[in-house]
Amino acid sequence: MNNRKLKILRAVIDEYILTGEPVGSKKLSMLPEINVSAATVRNDMAVLEQLGLLEQPHTSAGRIPTFSGFKVYIDTISSENNPLSDDEKRKLDELLNIDDVFTEDLLIQNATTALAEITKCATVASNSTPKFSIITKVEIIPTGKRLYVILLITSSGNVKNKACRLEFDLDENHLDFFSKYVQENLHGISIESLSDEMFEELVTSLGTYMVTLSPLVEGIYELSKDLRDDEVTVSGEKNLLNRDDLDKMEIVRFIENKHNVMSLIDKSFEGIKVIFSDEKDSFIIGNSSLIVSKYQKGDKEAGSLGIIGPMRLDYSKIIPYLEYFTQKITDLISEEDDFNGKDDNRSD
Repeated sequence: MNNRKLKILRAVIDEYILTGEPVGSKKLSMLPEINVSAATVRNDMAVLEQLGLLEQPHTSAGRIPTFSGFKVYIDTISSENNPLSDDEKRKLDELLNIDDVFTEDLLIQNATTALAEITKCATVASNSTPKFSIITKVEIIPTGKRLYVILLITSSGNVKNKACRLEFDLDENHLDFFSKYVQENLHGISIESLSDEMFEELVTSLGTYMVTLSPLVEGIYELSKDLRDDEVTVSGEKNLLNRDDLDKMEIVRFIENKHNVMSLIDKSFEGIKVIFSDEKDSFIIGNSSLIVSKYQKGDKEAGSLGIIGPMRLDYSKIIPYLEYFTQKITDLISEEDDFNGKDDNRSD
């Protein structure tokens, strides 16, 4: 496909995104970047149709892009260097509100809210960081007869708790033993390393306290399993209900089952990934697209940030926004990790 055909494909998609209507050769021939006759444009559009990049909904109508055509278009946009202006970056930073309160969870929440606001779409984020963190504190809090709350805190700032009912009341000896046991066996252990095998070893190492205290170890293990599952944040679902080109009932079903989107965004890829609704049976909303970019914490993948909207989106604007947010998140949480690492080194 030569450069002129690529320009015609881009022009068709730009116009289709704007109007939602089939695009004719006469209109394209008048564009300054095309600058050839309508007959030449028609011939090139016919070739693009043969390549599966355009289609003609009716014999007398113009062409509209196929999903394959959109993919070529998006690949072209992604390969170009279209940096945001300093003013745009400043506005995006204000939406992230990074100078006010900074925690990783709040940063992700602010990012999804900001993207939903500026794109008028739904946004989704997965956070893998908790499973890479380590246990910094475990506390057992008596709350009633044979009822105890397990409090688990990790290095990434996650706080989890779970109520646990025991067969016996615990005395000071039990609590002292368990406090030392946690310090020796769980403090400083990564969440990711708490496997089934390690859980069994931890229960066995309780020795004579196994019957009494094993429910507490099991509770800690269950909390770690919750942290190993990627957390999902979804914002702006109601924006989709304002779109005339999306089915309202499909949107309602998506809102009711929005965590199913994890199967779409939690995949291995680099850069920007775009998934169209016809490619995945699990993508509930027809005629829609999902644009996803990953962010990192240091050298580890930490999560994904995505935008869900109609197929007719201004990808040339939205993709740079998404890239900026994921890079900003990567920089901020990696800087925080480096800072905490330096503090740990000093305390040693």
